[in-house]
Amino acid sequence: MTDTTTVVSEVAAHAAAAARPFAATSPSARGAALVAVADALDAHAAELITVAMRETGLSEPRLTGELKRTSWQLRLFADAIVDGSYLDARIDAADPAYVIGPRPDLRRVLEPVGPVLNFAASNFPFAFSVAGGDTAAALAAGCPVVVKAHSGHPELSRRTAEIVAGALDAAGMPAGVFQLIEGQQNGVELLQDERIRAGAFTGSTHVGRLLADIAAARPRPIPFYGELGSVNPVYATYADAGLLQDFVASMSGSAGQLCTKPGFLFVPADADLSPIATAAEAVAEHRLLNPGIGRAFEGRRAAVLGAEGATVLAEGALREDEDGQRYATPTVVAVDLQTLRAHREELLEESFGPLSVIVRYHDAAELPAAHEELFPGNLTSTVHARAAELADGSLHQLVGALAATSGRVLFGGWPTGVSVTPAMQHGGPYPATTTDATSVGTAGITRFLRGVAYQNAPQELLPASLRDDNPWGVPQSFSAAGSSTEWGSFAR
Repeated sequence: MTDTTTVVSEVAAHAAAAARPFAATSPSARGAALVAVADALDAHAAELITVAMRETGLSEPRLTGELKRTSWQLRLFADAIVDGSYLDARIDAADPAYVIGPRPDLRRVLEPVGPVLNFAASNFPFAFSVAGGDTAAALAAGCPVVVKAHSGHPELSRRTAEIVAGALDAAGMPAGVFQLIEGQQNGVELLQDERIRAGAFTGSTHVGRLLADIAAARPRPIPFYGELGSVNPVYATYADAGLLQDFVASMSGSAGQLCTKPGFLFVPADADLSPIATAAEAVAEHRLLNPGIGRAFEGRRAAVLGAEGATVLAEGALREDEDGQRYATPTVVAVDLQTLRAHREELLEESFGPLSVIVRYHDAAELPAAHEELFPGNLTSTVHARAAELADGSLHQLVGALAATSGRVLFGGWPTGVSVTPAMQHGGPYPATTTDATSVGTAGITRFLRGVAYQNAPQELLPASLRDDNPWGVPQSFSAAGSSTEWGSFAR
């Protein structure tokens, strides 16, 4: 643990000192430590949720579900590392008769990159903050973590960090394996420190790009996994009342402050959009996370409402209290596809808050090209179509365009409510992320690993995961001597 008075170099030194001892911990010991953290968070749930409600304005049910997601995410990672498949351990036996020249004994495994700096997010004070997915993935990989707390929930960050650090210490993990810093300048200086070997971030495109550039400009550049902006377009071949009501519910949940909020809904030009106003009027006002986000939303809302050719379906409202906090209700406008193209500067930027744009189109054949032109990188893209349309292949080109530009393609659902599971992909091409990887699900561990091969190494000097006796019991793939003579036989 640390506070704002701690010298950044000391934080980096503590993390660096912990790197090798932590990497050497067995998967079972590290998994038990992650479960201990999960148990500690659950034990302090009431306290943490009370603080989070006060600092963020998010509701108790929302935060209760998010904290549950956070603790069970840690347990999922624990099982994943005990399983050991994430190490991708490969063993090639020495083979003097190898067809392209004698092969030495080669053994490759994924090893921790070293200390990771995680910039916490504002909109998920548990799941993407101090003990969230990036922290869990880095710890699971065997990397010490320094979290840069978000200024939007400082008290919650400090208390969560105390609980996490205490649980890791009680589980016997090395000192320095988890630390917290605060302050923008401290975060920048630590990102520049040579002892930090990877960065993670969830937040705005502007800030994420600045940090990514800093990481790339270091004398020794490091990988930086930034989750930035995404507008998550939805394409519908029909627009009945039920679909439009579900759209409003998805775009306004948590006041639209979700990275997977559907920012655009494409519907046929003759669709009756009158249910939008009724659905929007039924949504109670919700506080935005902090005054800065409120000001930014106010500006985006004004730009969208003022865009030429935009028809207001639900104007919504925005009020400011004496503390500078803003409270919003949903705003929805409609444009045609031609207007969206002509006024992309006003309309295409992410609106972080309860605001979305409905786009009318005349011919579904236009959609694949329009998508690739307007939405080059997204966390999600979604298709709503009737069963016959999904089965007859008419949407093949659209789905191909969505898959080429999105991390997750949904059918018949809504992108909010990201499931934490081994098969999840929460990432996407730029500008959705700086590096197209996943920050949700067990595949996220691999961001903080690097491949190392050992050639003709004695058993005593090999990592446990590559030894013949395999003391960790992890899966190992083998390439036996003589197998090269069979290459290509399975492709015939």
